[in-house]
Amino acid sequence: MAKRRQSGEGEVSLFPFLSILACLIGALVLLIVVLVLAQMGKAEGRSAEEIQRAQDFIKMKKEIEERKELDVVLKEKLALLEKQQAAIEEKQQQFIKLRKLMSTSKDIQEANLKISQQMQKELDDLLLEIEGLKKQQIESKKEIELLLAEIKKRKVPEDKKIPPVVVQPSGSGMAEDSKVYFVEAVGGGLKILKAWGDEDYRLSATPEVVVSDVAYNHFLTEVAKNPKSIVLFLIRDDGQGAFNNGAGRADNDYQVRVGKLPIPGRGVLDLAMFDKYRGKIPPPPAAPPPDPAAPKPSVPPAAK
Repeated sequence: MAKRRQSGEGEVSLFPFLSILACLIGALVLLIVVLVLAQMGKAEGRSAEEIQRAQDFIKMKKEIEERKELDVVLKEKLALLEKQQAAIEEKQQQFIKLRKLMSTSKDIQEANLKISQQMQKELDDLLLEIEGLKKQQIESKKEIELLLAEIKKRKVPEDKKIPPVVVQPSGSGMAEDSKVYFVEAVGGGLKILKAWGDEDYRLSATPEVVVSDVAYNHFLTEVAKNPKSIVLFLIRDDGQGAFNNGAGRADNDYQVRVGKLPIPGRGVLDLAMFDKYRGKIPPPPAAPPPDPAAPKPSVPPAAK
């Protein structure tokens, strides 16, 4: 009789392969969970402090708009109050004239009896009208006081003002002989920050103005003289279009080194960390009268 085949001979065990596969799947799941949590923590690239500042800015902007509306209402109430005051003074002058007329001689009073009776009626009407105006004036003053209190209540406190935006050098810093010039790109305009003197220079960021503006082209000409100079564009949330036109002119037509730095929010710029690197140029010359026969310059291409 043949012997029974042992059960363990010739069989392939899949246990090691399945164990490795299960460990690999678990590691991938753990990696995916960590990446998802990290992405959620970034909050679209902004920190929790920046998000809070943005929310505070939106809230303060709404309060400022409400204060403007209250200011308009207050001005209307003040104008109405002045008008009522002038009307009261006019009625008082008429009252004085009527009193003088009624206090004249007896003969004149008898001759003008009908007139005086009519004037007496008008005087009574005037007194009633003056009384009504005074009451209305009191009500207007109360309403103005309420509006002033509401404006004071909505006033933004000092500790809630938008904090300044501190601009810091990136990377390992800058070379000692480097010169940096700042241009703020916001909305539809550019602002050269104290490149000459202590005042900023503003100009429109439309292609026609960027090409023809004497001060901006003088600025780029002077910066281009130093190869180690750089124009750093500080781009606000709505300044991408202005940056494209301004940086395109500097890069393509003057071969000026251009840098860009996004600036979140609307806080005042703090450039103290760049004080030793900031360059200065001579002020632009007085603009010559335009020549009608001169050809118009071409519009600069947008910066990449």
